Amino acid sequence: MPESAIDEPLSPDELETWASVATLLERLPTALDAQLQRDSGLTHFEHGIMFALDSAPHRSLRLSILAGYASCTLSRLSRAVSRLEAKGWVQRRTDPTDGRFTLGELTPAGHDKIVESTPAHHALVRQLVFSSVTTAQARQLSTISRRISARISADEGWAPATQPTD
Repeated sequence: MPESAIDEPLSPDELETWASVATLLERLPTALDAQLQRDSGLTHFEHGIMFALDSAPHRSLRLSILAGYASCTLSRLSRAVSRLEAKGWVQRRTDPTDGRFTLGELTPAGHDKIVESTPAHHALVRQLVFSSVTTAQARQLSTISRRISARISADEGWAPATQPTD
């Protein structure tokens, strides 16, 4: 960014846009957490971890990869995995292909929890996000979100491959 741009305040249009984005960044996670906590006893972060594991081959991922998908530190992921382990939904084990790594694996009970919790979560996402925008705007939102994310980090993050299998 040019040095002069650093000293310039946001224009009125930029400030209005930023206020909208900042408000969304505060309200959306709160709404998603509230629904998942109420209906499933999960935070949005925990649900995301379990959903990523459920979508992975053999419902298993290296914790270092999972932390990258979740855009979090290994420490934060470890605390969440510990909570999920205590509930019997995730387990850790040494990676048999390279003992230096630890795998997170979704248990059968964890899979059942994801099957149970995902429909209401997706319904809320559809209600809050997709019913608020047109199909074209949803595509724009996807493009804009990816561009902003790429500015923050070169890591691609998690993207759904296919629907989870039984």
